Amino acid sequence: MTLHGLGYIGLILVLVFGAAVPLGRYIALIFRGEITFAAPVERGLYRLCGIDPARQMGWQGYAIALLLLSAIHALLLFAILRLQYYLPFNPQHIPGMAPMLAFNTAVSFTTNTNWQAYAPESQISNGAQMFGLAVHMFISAAAGIAVAAALMRAFVSGGLKTLGNIYVDITRVILYLLLPIVLFSAILLLFSGVPQTFAPFATVHTLAGGAQTIARGPVALQEVIKELGTNGGGFFNANSAHPFENPTALTNLLEIWLILIIGFALPITLGHMIGRKREGIALFAAMGLILGLAMLGDYAAEATNNPILVHAGIMVQPGNMVGKEMRFGIAQSTIFNTAATGTSTGAVNSVTDSYTPLGGLVPLFLMQLDEVAPGGVGSGLYGMVLFALLAVFVAGLMVGRTPEYLGKKVQAREIKLAMLAILVQTMFILAGAGFSLLTKSGLGALSNAGPHGLTEMLYGWTSATENNGSAFAGLSANTPLLDYGLGMAMLFGRFAVLIPVLAIAGSLALKPKLAMSSGTFPTDGPLFVGLLIGVIIILGGLQFMPADTLGPLAEHYLLSTGNSF
Repeated sequence: MTLHGLGYIGLILVLVFGAAVPLGRYIALIFRGEITFAAPVERGLYRLCGIDPARQMGWQGYAIALLLLSAIHALLLFAILRLQYYLPFNPQHIPGMAPMLAFNTAVSFTTNTNWQAYAPESQISNGAQMFGLAVHMFISAAAGIAVAAALMRAFVSGGLKTLGNIYVDITRVILYLLLPIVLFSAILLLFSGVPQTFAPFATVHTLAGGAQTIARGPVALQEVIKELGTNGGGFFNANSAHPFENPTALTNLLEIWLILIIGFALPITLGHMIGRKREGIALFAAMGLILGLAMLGDYAAEATNNPILVHAGIMVQPGNMVGKEMRFGIAQSTIFNTAATGTSTGAVNSVTDSYTPLGGLVPLFLMQLDEVAPGGVGSGLYGMVLFALLAVFVAGLMVGRTPEYLGKKVQAREIKLAMLAILVQTMFILAGAGFSLLTKSGLGALSNAGPHGLTEMLYGWTSATENNGSAFAGLSANTPLLDYGLGMAMLFGRFAVLIPVLAIAGSLALKPKLAMSSGTFPTDGPLFVGLLIGVIIILGGLQFMPADTLGPLAEHYLLSTGNSF
């Protein structure tokens, strides 16, 4: 590792943490309805869609509306992908997607996963990219933030029967949060050389006398919302390693900032919403410590040489550059990778499949921790709250008191729902990866044997279930087993967590708001932060460490003894 690389980590964290505080306060104002600069547009949208903004929803109504909205948008995107040949803005005359791939893609973008089992520039038209995929990036991101808003309201006061209106929440998040940042950041990318056009692909003549086709399209806007909304779906197959998506070190810095900023702002928002800022700062600190350690760990793993080269006595400087862009180097590549897997972004600017075993373990384990450092937009905050409920439950068991969190008693119903939300993801990851490795189709999708092949499959199912969308790149995912299997994992990974979270919010909202007493376990100090991080890591370790031991850890040991597959 170098001082330059360590300084880059410090710069990223300072820029993100510094901006998260004012942005968190601003988001709280949005949730309270105090930001109104686009009020005429907002009212027009409500009239156009027949929405009564004054109507309040209980948790069941909120959940049903979210499920119906997601189903409708998934069907619309499926139709766009199947019919894109006949739709406008398709100058390359790209044919419609096959049904199983269209299903996988529609589910992927509806659930904020953006898993891409295809080459976007050759299989998706400009129109489908902009008006299909990019639109869903806005909606899925806003839906996650809306659920976080509903959960925050449950802690505001007692005796609440409603959690807000999901249509209003989604509309305000898009109008007042996502769109302003996207438009400003897209302009910065345009000045950096990122294209934004509906023109056909360019054909140029090379110095050797041949012809070369250069893909282009409405890239800048999609690039920003893919990072800001922790989506991750790139316009190009190379994703953020492509110079048209991420041309310079400055754009790389901007994109990492975009990936992390809302995730870190939301715990600050929680503190403002409940009137106890230190509570939000405690969650913020837990997120920051986990991510900071992961960035250092991944950078350290890649800054050293491949273990098999070390065993052979071959030392290469500056470390493992395989699969990384020369214009970014190791530090900027690994920091981007940990930011993307600490959230649910899934974007990449290097090839994770070519990382060292320990370098690949870090992003895999970040996802296995339920992506709460800081997690996806909205999903990271409510995932962290689930772990906080478990942490106060453990603390309550140790001192023999009924656990409380943010002034609400935590009882059996909330703990059961929290464990359901966490364990359903574990079931899909381990059962899905295990079953795939027992089938001819699953084994045929691997490009590597031995423990690295196991890691490829485990990473794929983890990424899909955790709604991340990144891959080891050695997995051929466009098969019936993986298209449909990973599609179902994305659905359950999203909605089998969202529904218990909303049920917890509904249950807590009804309970009276309790004042702090001398017997209340404080949840705003270093002791709680340490307990919370311990619960997160122990749960992740207990559930996934056996599989990780057989995958990346076994591969690291074998490579260090001179064995490869």
